[in-house]
Amino acid sequence: DGKIYDAYVIYPKSHTSEANFVGYFVYHILPDVLENECGYKLCIYGRDICPGEDTASAIEKRIQKSRRLIIILTHQSINCEDLAYDQHIALYNALIQNDTKVILLEMEIIGTYEKLQESLRYIIKQQGTIRWKEPPTGHQQSSNSKFWKHVRYHMPLTQKTS
Repeated sequence: DGKIYDAYVIYPKSHTSEANFVGYFVYHILPDVLENECGYKLCIYGRDICPGEDTASAIEKRIQKSRRLIIILTHQSINCEDLAYDQHIALYNALIQNDTKVILLEMEIIGTYEKLQESLRYIIKQQGTIRWKEPPTGHQQSSNSKFWKHVRYHMPLTQKTS
């Protein structure tokens, strides 16, 4: 299908204590389970986009070469007025071009979604979110937990040979 990545990961990028856990989850827990244990290939901004690359076009190319979008939802991402460029491009590809499936990971109980942008509310209405129910200690759940089973259900089939 011409895709290189199984999923492009979109997450809030800031330096709050909440973001510390999100960063740990995105850079350590997510790759450890999905890449190391399950055989998926993720594209994570800050890890897979090289310094010096034109960021906007690099993001666009990586999203187009991904089979899924994993969007991390937190209070910060909901209350953020200006969305990240990668989220704009990703949602455009997912909704307008009907090109990519979206997986929404809710890292904390958000409550009402009314502050979310309309496109995210639409996706939530269509398919819901997958909730991380562990405390933000950075302690990894088993890859056989309900959370990871839900995530893997929405991911493409892997070519991993065991």
